[in-house]
Amino acid sequence: MLDLKQSKLPPIPDKRYFTIGEASKLCGVQPHVLRYWEQEFPQLKPVTRRGNRRYYQQHDVGLIREIRELLYENGYTISGARQKLLNNKAAEKKEIAPIINDHAIIIENICAELESLANTLARATR
Repeated sequence: MLDLKQSKLPPIPDKRYFTIGEASKLCGVQPHVLRYWEQEFPQLKPVTRRGNRRYYQQHDVGLIREIRELLYENGYTISGARQKLLNNKAAEKKEIAPIINDHAIIIENICAELESLANTLARATR
């Protein structure tokens, strides 16, 4: 039987792609469970290559571990876990929005300064 403790899961190796077998071992679930979760969680989209082979990236493995924790350790249902993940994503967007706005203002200021410098250089070379 698979151990359900998140701390007992092996560290995720520094690798770009993982097969479904590797991902299942890293996350402590069976491959058929991963295939089912792909249908239930729209966020879980592994890259598919020749012969419809699934290749999971590191962020996919992290998401699988998060889904696993919600379902197995926190007792969420599939629909509850799906909603929780959607709410988490919405909350992240709310947190990031002010930072993005600040960066956009800084970029606009830099562009204005660069345009001013370009105009100054153009006048100096006439």
